[in-house]
Amino acid sequence: MLWAGRSAIEIATAVRHGEVTATTVVEEHLHVISERDPRVGAFRRVREQAVEEAQAVQKRRDLAELPLAGVPVAVKDNLEVAGEPTRGGSAGTADSPAPQDHVTVARLRAAGAVIVGLTNLPELGLTAFGDSAYGIVRNPWNPARTSGGSSSGSAAAVAAGMVPIALGNDGMGSLRIPAAACGVLAIKPGTGLVPGPADDWDGLTENGPLTTTVADLSLMLSVLAADPALAEAWRTGRRVDPRPPMLRSVWADDAEVWDPQPPPDSPEPFDLRVAYAPQPLPVGLPMDKEFQAAVRAAAETLRVAGHTVVEHTRRLPAWLGHATIATWLCRSAAAAEGLDRRSLERRTRSLARAGRVLAALKLNGVRGRERWRAYGADQWFGDADVLITSVLATIPPRAERWGERGFLRNALANVRFAPAASPWNMCGWPAITVPIATHSSAMPIGVQLVAPPGGEPHLLGLAAQLQSAHPLVRAPGYN
Repeated sequence: MLWAGRSAIEIATAVRHGEVTATTVVEEHLHVISERDPRVGAFRRVREQAVEEAQAVQKRRDLAELPLAGVPVAVKDNLEVAGEPTRGGSAGTADSPAPQDHVTVARLRAAGAVIVGLTNLPELGLTAFGDSAYGIVRNPWNPARTSGGSSSGSAAAVAAGMVPIALGNDGMGSLRIPAAACGVLAIKPGTGLVPGPADDWDGLTENGPLTTTVADLSLMLSVLAADPALAEAWRTGRRVDPRPPMLRSVWADDAEVWDPQPPPDSPEPFDLRVAYAPQPLPVGLPMDKEFQAAVRAAAETLRVAGHTVVEHTRRLPAWLGHATIATWLCRSAAAAEGLDRRSLERRTRSLARAGRVLAALKLNGVRGRERWRAYGADQWFGDADVLITSVLATIPPRAERWGERGFLRNALANVRFAPAASPWNMCGWPAITVPIATHSSAMPIGVQLVAPPGGEPHLLGLAAQLQSAHPLVRAPGYN
């Protein structure tokens, strides 16, 4: 029986019940990576020692209780994996091995997952394109186009069926953008639910999962958040405590043990107030008509499912866009600080230079961010439980060495490609990406669902209803 292409829940259930060994599952996925990744470029490093680690999982006394028993997972190369250098997509970072796992990686391992590789990202995670000194991450749907970024390789690895789940992070859309570009699911948790990366961009960045099923997304989020209640939230959309104690873990001696089951044909019904905004961007930023149609289609699906659905016609304020760009550039300067500029890409140097100028002028976006967090997001969002928008404004740009280009070309291309994700980092609200349609260009279209703080269960429940009505289509050639 072949296990590549199966969901994480299917794999873990089979390993727990003795239908297959963790070793066999990992060996098969490593073989698939060796066959497919030369076309995609998702991985900076593939970990052959994952076979030995899978053998260790198979010997664990608690194997029958592990929610991710034997599940292969890819980790974005800006999160520490013990014994591996954390390069962050840059030749200018240290090549010394990390002394220990990042807490999210440790939680995945403790839940039985096996780290099969580290995935590529643009240098320091600064842009929405998948190129760096380590190569170009190509979109499995069309290798001529970028996979998006900055969780570029993680999204591409899941889309190409090389792993069932992957770990990434999102500072200005870096989970949702590549997930939408590659036709997979991703969720950016709200502030405080999941431990963030070492450099969390002053609280903008959240770690989160990428998967092909909402059930897997819920399960992986529950492990990352150390909250078993989230594992089944996709079934009902029920509210749960969004901020469990961070020291609690699903594998602790006194923790609840649960056995996630394969999803039923459809999730249970529930009723929410859902708004949809086909064109939420400020005047001057266009939105592809097919992307707008996908938002309307998602809204209609949820209306048929029993939710109260209304159109949201307001546009995001221009001052928020200005604050977001200033924040991006100033955080770029901070990320590059201390690194040898001679080893950095032209793109990184130019973004950091612009950020230093803005910081010196005290135009760092802080006031705009505080204004948006204090009342702007609530006022603009309205009284809905969830808002639907597009993730992207156009199909992914070409997969090229954008890192060799300067400030203006990169800044304009990023803003035109993916301007709708970053507002929700600026206020720390949770947001999820769900693939729903195929563009006339034969590229996938994803919609974004946003909720106020604590709304992760609502997002998971609605995503499950959307996926039930619009089943995931795999990238051609990667079934």
